[in-house]
Amino acid sequence: MTEAESSELFRRTTLEPGLHLVATPIGRARDITLRALDTLASADVLVAEDTRVLRRLMEIHGISRGGRPLFSYHDHNGAAQRPRLLGLLADGKSLAYACDAGTPLVADPGFQLARAALDAGHDVHAVPGPSAALAALSVAGMPTDRFFFAGFPPSAAGARRTWLQEVAAVDATLVVFEAGRRVAALLNEVADLGHAARRVALCRELTKRFEEIQRGRVCDIAQDTQDAAPKGEVVVVFEPPQRTEMSQADVVHALERALQSKPLKDAAAQVAAESGWRKRNIYQLGLELMGKRGG
Repeated sequence: MTEAESSELFRRTTLEPGLHLVATPIGRARDITLRALDTLASADVLVAEDTRVLRRLMEIHGISRGGRPLFSYHDHNGAAQRPRLLGLLADGKSLAYACDAGTPLVADPGFQLARAALDAGHDVHAVPGPSAALAALSVAGMPTDRFFFAGFPPSAAGARRTWLQEVAAVDATLVVFEAGRRVAALLNEVADLGHAARRVALCRELTKRFEEIQRGRVCDIAQDTQDAAPKGEVVVVFEPPQRTEMSQADVVHALERALQSKPLKDAAAQVAAESGWRKRNIYQLGLELMGKRGG
């Protein structure tokens, strides 16, 4: 790409001092905004979660580093790097910070740097653009008037269950990030909390050539992902919890799942709490189910 051609994509401008948080593509390189290109071309100092990723993005769009400083900043070196970056801000420099993909601070590094910059009296600017959470909301087919972004679940079993109990009960569309190899476990855990019939969408490879969206009930998608785990990271979008009474088919399905790990009395109590049905009616359904399978 020649300088004349690249000039149509970005403009080198005088960037005001401060920390500029630059959203970068989550898939296709052309999803970057013109303002983001201008910022990357004009900042006094470049900062990246992974300097190799930022170099490649700039190369694709014909932006020269031009001898400007380029620092890495991520969760593992943040404490050591912040004093140096704050010193540059104190000198009146403009810093452009980009994470690997998407919007900095949204399940990505940068929060401590932004907080420290604000505490030191420096300006922090958003250069908005791609976001995996918002892209998933756009295609999931779930209500978008009220949503809750919960990020990644904890890995420790106890903390994870407590976390899931809290976020699954939020009266809004729920957006969660999870590694593909753990998606089946996540969906099974949500089902065990009484949300087996809740609708869910698994969104992966968003904006890329092989974008894939799976939609269905939690219990069904859990089985699909158990058989074939998605690759990479997945955005999981759950519909808001249903407050109306469940159908008999959904109650039976939830009861079957609960009976896999609980005695009938406890399983009936759990499903009653989630479904709006009377416990004695669910207990009777359980007796019928156990009779059909000989136990």
